[in-house]
Amino acid sequence: MEPVQVGLLGLGTVGGGTVNVLKRNAQEIARRAGRGIEITHAAARDINKKRICDTDGIQLTVDPFEVVSNPYVDIVVELIGGDSLALELVMQAIDNGKHVVTANKALIAKHGNEIFAAAQKKGVMVAFEAAVAGGIPIIKAIREGLSGNQIKWLAGIINGTGNFILTEMRDKGRDFADVLKEAQELGYAEADPTFDVEGIDAAHKLTILASIAFGIPLQFEKAYTEGITTITRDDVSYAEELGYRIKHLGVSRKTEKGIELRVHPTLIPERRLIANVDGVMNAVLVNGDAVGPTLYYGAGAGDEPTASAVVADVVDVVRALTSDPENRVPHLAFQADALSDTPILSMDDVETAYYLRMNASDKPGVLAEVTKVLGDHDISIEAIIQKEPEGEKKEASVIMLTHQVLEKNMNDAISKIESLDAIHDQVTRIRMETLSSD
Repeated sequence: MEPVQVGLLGLGTVGGGTVNVLKRNAQEIARRAGRGIEITHAAARDINKKRICDTDGIQLTVDPFEVVSNPYVDIVVELIGGDSLALELVMQAIDNGKHVVTANKALIAKHGNEIFAAAQKKGVMVAFEAAVAGGIPIIKAIREGLSGNQIKWLAGIINGTGNFILTEMRDKGRDFADVLKEAQELGYAEADPTFDVEGIDAAHKLTILASIAFGIPLQFEKAYTEGITTITRDDVSYAEELGYRIKHLGVSRKTEKGIELRVHPTLIPERRLIANVDGVMNAVLVNGDAVGPTLYYGAGAGDEPTASAVVADVVDVVRALTSDPENRVPHLAFQADALSDTPILSMDDVETAYYLRMNASDKPGVLAEVTKVLGDHDISIEAIIQKEPEGEKKEASVIMLTHQVLEKNMNDAISKIESLDAIHDQVTRIRMETLSSD
């Protein structure tokens, strides 16, 4: 049987890793797929650039449309990123009757509904395992391995840059800006780190995971995102003192009112395994009604970890080439005509516990004023720490942990607290999750 021919769009880090993995493990991959798989065509901006892979035997071009229109290419692997040219190329490949594999989370999160509808109409597959959490096979785990479960919730550390920054702040007592600069020097963060540190990258990935977990259309525009730029080393230290760690977490939970879809800094009990995921590593915790909590851990980026997921998708496509399109694994786990219209909750309607930190005048009665405001909003307190003023300071840091409360109630309470004469500056608020099996 003739090998399956693959056309590659992009020969950067992940593209080069994909070539290396497919060539190095060609025999083992053929045994698994049932036939050989060869990258025969590839597009890159500069075909003369020195690369991490051997491109012998691959026809190179600077025009990606040559690849998607080549009649001999069976599978197009899109690794150029972005969601404009990539969308055009993917839609053209589908229209040409080619199967698609992509590592592009923004493309799937923002345009996946359109892409999957076109693919279903043409009877081709679109695989996207590498779009979420690099080499961790989390999409297959939820879509196939946990298909007998009703997923209750999932939570993930799905951006390595943010996790590296928070780990360094905790372990070495460093400031955010200092660690961010190092992350950029190490290549973990881009020159413009907004997508990473503001939670946009994680929201792309969480959108995909939530759709697969709960059988809903992709709705990235409804995801709540909050970054880590305002987290201080004091917050990290106080969290540790209280038995918690701060992680930039993506959380999606199914409730009676709807589905939560949110990315923000989160206090997690330090005893949880996911709280001990450090550096640039990723982890996703999924809680199913039958299996309970399951944790998936591994490299969230890098040439060969991501290529591992890309190649696995290629193998899946090759295995299914001769199958009836109606009997393939659905793109979003549930049959396309069975997706739910369950609403995405606004943050006002999310219920969670909170860490609050405020700078208060060091005088009697201040704490009573604050607790009265919280009580008036039906917010109960779990723990309080007061840090005495140091040196010439005439204000104390007050740290509180609350029990669960509606976000809109907490917003009102914080507004009232900030209006008190004894409270200086804004109140720092970080949400808390226990991530228990409930």
